[in-house]
Order: sequence, then structure tokens, then C-alpha cells
Amino acid sequence: MSELDRDDGGLEEALKERLPVLPLRDSVVFPRMVAPLLVGRPASLAAVEECLASGRLLFLCTQLDADTETPESTDLHRVGVVANVLQTLRMPDGTMKVVVEGLTRAAIRRAGYREGLMEALVRPVPSQTLRGKKGQALARSALNQFDEYVHLSQRIAPEIAVSLKSVSDPATACDLICSYLTIGVPERQELLETENLRGRLEKLSGILMRENELLGIEQQVRERVREQLDRNQREHYLHEQLKAIHQELGRGDEEGDEYAELREQIEKSGMSKEAREKGLRELGRYQRTPYMSPEGAVIRTYLEWLVDLPWKKRTRDRLDIEAAQAVLDEDHYGLKKVKERILEFLAVRKLSKHVKGPILCLVGPPGVGKTSLGRSVARAMGRQFVRMSLGGIRDEAEIRGHRRTYVGSLPGRIIHSMKKAGVRNPVFMLDEIDKMNADFRGDPASALLEVLDPEQNHAFNDHYLEVDFDLSSVFFITTANSEYDIPYALHDRMEVVRLSGYTSYEKHQIARIFLVPRQMKSCGLTEKDVVLADGAIHTLIDRYTREAGVRELDRQIANVFRKVARKVVAKKPASPIRVTAAMVPKLLGKFEYAEQRADREPQTGVAVGMAWTMTGGDILHIETSVMKGKGGLLLTGSLGEVMQESAKAAYTYLRAHAEELGVKSPFHKTSDLHVHVPEGGISKDGPSAGAPIAVSMLSALCDKAPRKALAMTGEITLRGRILPVGGIKEKVLAAHRAGIRTIVLPRENERDLEEVPREIRKDTSFVQVDTIGEVFK
Repeated sequence: MSELDRDDGGLEEALKERLPVLPLRDSVVFPRMVAPLLVGRPASLAAVEECLASGRLLFLCTQLDADTETPESTDLHRVGVVANVLQTLRMPDGTMKVVVEGLTRAAIRRAGYREGLMEALVRPVPSQTLRGKKGQALARSALNQFDEYVHLSQRIAPEIAVSLKSVSDPATACDLICSYLTIGVPERQELLETENLRGRLEKLSGILMRENELLGIEQQVRERVREQLDRNQREHYLHEQLKAIHQELGRGDEEGDEYAELREQIEKSGMSKEAREKGLRELGRYQRTPYMSPEGAVIRTYLEWLVDLPWKKRTRDRLDIEAAQAVLDEDHYGLKKVKERILEFLAVRKLSKHVKGPILCLVGPPGVGKTSLGRSVARAMGRQFVRMSLGGIRDEAEIRGHRRTYVGSLPGRIIHSMKKAGVRNPVFMLDEIDKMNADFRGDPASALLEVLDPEQNHAFNDHYLEVDFDLSSVFFITTANSEYDIPYALHDRMEVVRLSGYTSYEKHQIARIFLVPRQMKSCGLTEKDVVLADGAIHTLIDRYTREAGVRELDRQIANVFRKVARKVVAKKPASPIRVTAAMVPKLLGKFEYAEQRADREPQTGVAVGMAWTMTGGDILHIETSVMKGKGGLLLTGSLGEVMQESAKAAYTYLRAHAEELGVKSPFHKTSDLHVHVPEGGISKDGPSAGAPIAVSMLSALCDKAPRKALAMTGEITLRGRILPVGGIKEKVLAAHRAGIRTIVLPRENERDLEEVPREIRKDTSFVQVDTIGEVFK
């Protein structure tokens, strides 16, 4: 293109010249609009510098594609704005900040580059005026809508809307409104290119209506957000006030943000979905409860119980069979059957991870180590140990907990113990399960069914918690002295392991390995101070104790060491004090028991029976005397109903078979029989005394004494059969302790002799019988 001269006399003359072109990437400038522009491209910088050097006007035109770096004339919209450069500022990075003022619309006639500068010949787009009421209404509507736009957007000063109302030219007002609208480049360019003023106002009104509607929705959203923020700020402010009050009351920061802390504890506790939803609901109630309300403390206590329970924490089982065997042997002597059952459980658990917790019931007399065995099981398995005594429990709420409607309600002792254990898979010992009672407050044994039933205890529901808690991973061990006193429903759900009394040999070993070292340490003695001879231990076992377990033996050993400790403190001997069998009476006083109660000459009418008691086995001397009378039968000695019936059955058998048994006269017409079992202060019951009662009666009637050192047991029928009985091991041990070496047993009890220790079986003669006739022989 060739250079054209321009006359400075006016805008029309200026538009006849070629004008430097400044392409705009993403903006549109309207007439009468003052806008800052950042110029950085070489051609754009050249256009501005040319305007500054020559005084010419600048033509601003928007690119069709903002990404075009070096646009040609075909890359530009055809309509733009002729502008005047008001101010420039060069930046350190080489760019230029330019402030321009739009003068009038213009359309490109021809455009092209010359020496790196784009120039264009343009034609002005004539401005129109509106006449008539419709035009005025359009202009007024646009101004009113813009006024609403300013009010809703809050990004434009209200003074601008007021000043625009004073503009009388609708075209000028329309362009000024367009310059303040924050709309997209395509719509701005469309408004710029619309030559018809009426059409431009109609488009502007439609855009303003749409923008006002959107801004109204945005304002509603902002108001809702602001209300939420104000509420949160208010709560934060109130929390800060509450914290300041706590500090003034001397409570410091112990409260903290307790709601957030409780929520975090609920989320991290690993509780079930049901419990989590319950906890969050209660937390919401707690937040809405006034601070000083008593209900708040109740809810807080409930939430603390909920998060403190071991929902997912568990210990890892130690499944080393040899190590478990070593632990059990280290803690307990004997108890082979129980140890085998524990090792079997560990072996199965090692092969299968889905074994439900077993429920063992250790039944045996006091002092045989039932409770301490539970601790050893926990140590062998690497589990936590908790113990709960059931003796004397009458209230069902002790198991299931109290409902939260009561003041001071708390969870039951099962949940208490699980919290104390801190893990969901402890070894849980329920002591004295045979000593629970039922009354008007409920039946605790029935409540225990849900705890001990493997099919139910995965969803144990405590009345206080009101949500299910999983007890299926717990290893339950129960203890009892009497198997017959265990409620039947509970008995059915447990595996009974019977622990009978210890033999004298076992007691001696337990004393040497466990009791003596422990009591010596308890009394502050060492092997340099005292030596307890084996003979002294035997004397303590035989003459000062008579029990199935070793509890009394432990007390007697402690008594001996206390006496020795006094001598050590008083005399300070140079050598250890040796406690022998002869010294024991000097330390403890006279013997508590005779040496051998049954080792004496047999007497007419006296037979030795064997009985099972809660403290182990015992022997009974059953005495019968014959007196002149009319066939009466007198029974004394605190005999129970079953034992009285056994005596009557024996009496009837003797009457029916008197002739073949060698009874001379019809004794049932001329004689009365008095059967007595000594120690009448002790209640005695059971069918086991049937055989010895019959022998005692026959001995008195025939005036012949039974064999020496002979004991017997067995239930008698009217036909003379001897039926099997229970407690064979305990009875045999008691008879052996009493010096008896021949024992008569029902033949069907032969299988029970396997439980009798080998050393006892070797030292005792057993006679198996089927009928009372064999017993009489």
C-alpha cells in the first residue's frame, strides 16, 4: 500500500487515511469506552508507536481466533472501533500498557501489512437516533434493566447507573451500557456489529434480562452461603466464649472442641454401621442439648462407652503348639486332659481361621486350679485375660445392662469386662457359673445364653448400648464346683472338662514346684534360710489337710514359713533351718486329721462307702444296728431323699432274699434296723450309697464284719442290680487317701478308671460287679 496524507481538521478527514490496526485477542472496545490494553506483539507495538509518532488514530479490531499469533486481514472481524490513544506506559519486560478511548464504529474496506505494520482503510458506521415512544421505551427499559444489573452484580459503582440516566442520546447510552457488561466476546462483538439502533437495544435488553435472572440466582446462592457461614461463625464464636468460661472456671482447655473430637473418635473406632449411625445420632442430640442439662452428661457417658469399646482391636494369637505346651506345664502340674483340649483348639485354629470361640466349662472342687488355668491359657495363646465372678448374681441387668431410661444406668458386666480387656478376642473367664440364682429381677442364667451360644453371641445386645456387639471371637472359659447345679440350657452350650482332686503324689509335686518357692518368696526367705524336707511336705498333706485341691496346703506351707521367718529374725542362724516331719507338729500344733481313717479293724454292721462332694471325694462309714421290734427302718445322718430311697430299696431286697442270704429269722417281723451315717451335720444325698448300705444291713443281720480296707459304691435296684454312678476318680482318690486298697465298682464304671492316675491304679485292687450278690461275696 502507498502512504496517504491525512488532514487533521476532523474525524471524517482522519478516517480517510490508512489507520494502524491493533488486533485484539479477547476483548471488544465500544465507542465512548475508555479501556486499558496490554500490548506485546511486534506488529501491535509498531501500530501504537506509529500513532504516537504521526498523531494518527488507531483502529481496534477483534480477532476471529484469539490463538492466532500473527493475524492477517482475513483473521479479523470486519467491524471495529476507531480509537484515540490517551496514555502509554512501557513495562520492563518490553510490553506496553496503553489506555485508549473508543470514538466511533468503523468497518474495514481494505487492510494489509506494510513494513511489519498492519494498516486499514475503514468506512465509518453511521450512528442512528430513535424517534417515537417505542424507541424511548426501549431506551428507558435498557436503562432500568442496567440499573437492576448494577444492583445485583455489586461490581459496578451505583453512581454510574445514575449518571447514565442523564444521557439523552440512546445510542450513547447503549454503547456505555455495553462497555460495562461482563459478557462473552461473541455477544459483545455482535452488539458492536449491529448497525440498527433499535435491534441493538432489543439485543441489549434480552442480554440484560438474562444476566439479571442469573445474577438473581447467584445472589440467592450467596445469601444461603452467607447464612451458613454466619451460623458457623456464630457457633465458633460461642465455642470460643465457652472455652473462655471454662478457663475462668479453672477447667482450662480440657473440653477443647469436644464435638469434633467425639465425631473423630466415632469415625476411627471401627464400630459397626449400626453403632456408627447410633453414635452420630446421639452426638447430634448432645450438640443440641443445653450445656447445663443433666441429659447432656447422660449422652456424653453413653458416647464415651460407645467409642471406648474394642470394636476392631484384637491381639494376634500365638499358635505355637510347643510354646503353649511349655507355658501350661510351667504353670500347672498334671491336668493332662485340660491341656490336651487347649492344644487341640490351637491346632485347629492354626489350620482354620474361621473357628468360633469354644466354650469350656472346668468343673471340679475348689483349689484344683480352675481360675489360674484360665490365666495360663491366655498366656499360652498370647491373649488378654479378663475374669468375671457370677457367684450370687440374681439380677439379669448384671449381664445385659440397664436401659438408659433409668437414672445411673450402665452397661452390664460383660460389656464392662470387654472394655477392660481392650481387645475383642480376650480369654474371658466366667467363675462360679453354678452359683447364679433367679428371683423377681430376672434370670441371669437365661441372659447368659446369648453370651455363650456361638450361634447368637456375634450379635450380643446390651440394653444400655442398644446396638449389637460381636462376642464370637472371645474364648469363653467357665468354672463350676458342681456340674449338677449348672442350669441345663447353659450346660448344653458348653464343653465340660472335669478336674478331679489331686493325688498325694501330685500334691507333693505341686508343693515342691509351685507352692514352696512362692510362699518362701512371699515371706522374704531364701534357700539359705530354710529347707522344707519331703517328709514335712508329706506330713502337711496327710495330717493337716484333707481336700481335693491344694488351697489349704498352700496356707499351711505359708504358716510354716511364717514361723520360720520369726526364728530367722530372732536368732539369725548361720545355717539354714531344716524343717522335718518331726518339726511340723512343733510349729503348727497337733495334727488336724487322723493318719488313716479307714485303716482299722472291721466291725460288724459297718461298711465303707464312697461319696462325691463339691470339695472332692470322701468316704462314708455306714453303720447299721439291729434291735428288737416290728420291722421298722430308721434312717439318720442328714440323708437326702435319694439316699433314703436307696436304703429302702436295699432293705426291701434283703427282705425278699433273706433266706438265700442266710438271715436266720424273719427279721422284718421281729427286728428294727437303724441305719446311721456319721457327721450328721453334713447333708448327704445320691444313689451311690445303695451297695454299702445293703452290705452294712446284711453285716448287722448276719453278725459278720466286712473285709478290712474295703470300700464300695453303686446304685442298687429292687432286683439286686448294681448300676453305674459318677465321680469315680474323686471317690477312688478319697479311698486311697484313707488307706483303702480294695474297691468294689459297678462293671459299667470300668471305663472311668482310665481317668484315675496310674500310680493309684497300681496300688489299688478294683473289683467290678453287676449284682449285689457279687458284692456280698
